[in-house]
Amino acid sequence: MRALFNKTLCELAKEDKRIHMVLADIGYGEIEPFRDTFPERYYNVGVAEQNMTGVACGIAMEGNIAITYSIANFPTLRCLEQVRNDVCYHNANVKIVIIGGGVSYGPLGMSHHSTEDIAIMRALPNMVVVVPCDNYEAEAATRAMIAYDGPVYYRCGYKGEKDIHSGPVDFKIGKALTVCEGSDVTLMFAGPIGINVLKSAEILKAQGINARVVSMHTIKPIDKEAIVDAAKNTGGIITIEEHNLSGGLGSAVSEVLCDEMVMPKVFERYALPDVNVSLIGHQEWIRDQYSLSAEKIAERVKASLGK
Repeated sequence: MRALFNKTLCELAKEDKRIHMVLADIGYGEIEPFRDTFPERYYNVGVAEQNMTGVACGIAMEGNIAITYSIANFPTLRCLEQVRNDVCYHNANVKIVIIGGGVSYGPLGMSHHSTEDIAIMRALPNMVVVVPCDNYEAEAATRAMIAYDGPVYYRCGYKGEKDIHSGPVDFKIGKALTVCEGSDVTLMFAGPIGINVLKSAEILKAQGINARVVSMHTIKPIDKEAIVDAAKNTGGIITIEEHNLSGGLGSAVSEVLCDEMVMPKVFERYALPDVNVSLIGHQEWIRDQYSLSAEKIAERVKASLGK
C-alpha cells in the first residue's frame, strides 16, 4: 500500500504544484521518486517529528498542501502537541500519513506499534481520519485526501497487503464501502485487517451464516447511515480492528448507535485488548495471539451470535 500511496502522490504532485512532502529522515526506498522529481517541494528535517509538523503547518499556511510522512506512531504521538496546536487549531491543510498501522512493525516491538492512534486522532477537532484497507482504497483515499481542504490523518498499510476489493472503488470520505452482502450479521472493519474479516465471512458462509462485510475506511466523519442500516436490517454488528479496544472503530460505532438510539440484536467489538502489546513477532502471528486471525474471528462471531 505504501508504494501505491507514493506513486499516486507523485502523479497528483505533477498536476498540483501546491503539494509538498515533509519527512523525518525515513521512508527510503519509496520516497525517492518524489524527492528527485520535486526537489524544491521535498523537505527532510531529520529525526525531528515536532519540527516536521511545524514546518508542514507553515507550508500549508502559505496556501499549499503539506504531507508529513513517517512510520507507525512517530508522526502522531511524538508530535501530538504540534498536531493539535499547529495543524488542527489552524485547520491547516496538512495530511499526516503513517506507514504501518497496528502491529505492522511487529518484530520491532511496542515502541513501533501504532495501536492508539485512531482514538487520539479522531478526538482532535477538524481532523479527518482515513484508514484504507487495500491498494484500491489506498489510491482512492490518497486522491480524496488531497482534494479535501483541511487536516487529514491517513493510516497506510506497510507492504504486501492483499486486495479486498476486486477493482476500483467509489471512495468518498465518510461513506462506507460494502464488500459483500449478508443479513445474518454485519462485520465492520477498518484497514488491512479486513482481509482476515473477509476470509472469516467465507468460513462462516460455509457454515450457513451470511455476513455483510463493510469497510469503514473513514472513522471520522463516520458513516452513520451504514451503521443504522446494519443495526436495523441485519442480525447484529461486530467491529474488527487492529487497534486498542478503547477509542477506535468499535467505540465510534457504539457512539453512533447510542446517539441514534438504535440497538442491534448483537453488538461486539473485536480489537487488541487495553494493554501494551509487548509481543514480538510477525504481524499475522501477533494478530492470531489476540484472536484476530480469520479462523478465530469466525469462531468468535459464531459465539457472539449464539449469545
